[in-house]
Amino acid sequence: MSGTLAAMLALAGCGSGGDTTAKPKPGPTASASAAVTGPAPSPSVSTAPGTLPTAYTFTPDPARVPHTPEQARRLTRAAALDPDSWSAGMVAHDPYESAGDWPVLAADCSWSRAGLPDGVLDSYTRKIDVPAKDGKGRVFGSVTLTVHRDAAAADRDMQETVQQSFRCPDQDLGDGQSLQGLLSMHQPKESVLNADASLFEAGKFTSPESGGPQGYVWTKSRIGSVVMALSVKGAQGYETRDLLMVAAEGAAKALYRVELELKS
Repeated sequence: MSGTLAAMLALAGCGSGGDTTAKPKPGPTASASAAVTGPAPSPSVSTAPGTLPTAYTFTPDPARVPHTPEQARRLTRAAALDPDSWSAGMVAHDPYESAGDWPVLAADCSWSRAGLPDGVLDSYTRKIDVPAKDGKGRVFGSVTLTVHRDAAAADRDMQETVQQSFRCPDQDLGDGQSLQGLLSMHQPKESVLNADASLFEAGKFTSPESGGPQGYVWTKSRIGSVVMALSVKGAQGYETRDLLMVAAEGAAKALYRVELELKS
């Protein structure tokens, strides 16, 4: 089992609130581990044939790093996942895209949207779902790419995120949607092989259509000044482990696309 997947499963188990459907089954498939680890090692990582990299050493090409909002928008649109590039069978949500705003967590633990803060060049979101089928509900996915002015600002964004779940383990998303029992953790640097830094969050999601609390997983990673955040809100018929696999596949592919945009 990859270290990243193990951490995600452990975190999701801690946030399951005793719900046995949220407990992972042992033994992920090889393809699942590969999805979390990401695509083939970056060319910047030197490894012997047949071995996996032991560290992430990719360095963005300075000429490819966005320094203006226009450059940032080009990167976020080019690197963004669409339904087919996330996973076969996924579909666009309605609404599908949003851009140019920023989530704000208020003192009462409710979320709202505001303009982009200073230092953020662009933030672009696509919502992509697993449609309802075979007696299972619709799973809501979301992936956001944010470009900061520099890597230090992107790192501060990562550091602040975990503090939000500590301050507000229960959060109001609006429109009758909410998150409960959130737990976040930074992934140890030595186990992150496809980004400069990563963190994970798990808890429960409830909406008027959810049929009660469902699993929720969220991951956020940074490559240089670019931050990728991806969430998966569960539905009836899905175990937390299923949601982790959806999130892991999407996150690995999104990070790979970001890296391609930053390569020389």
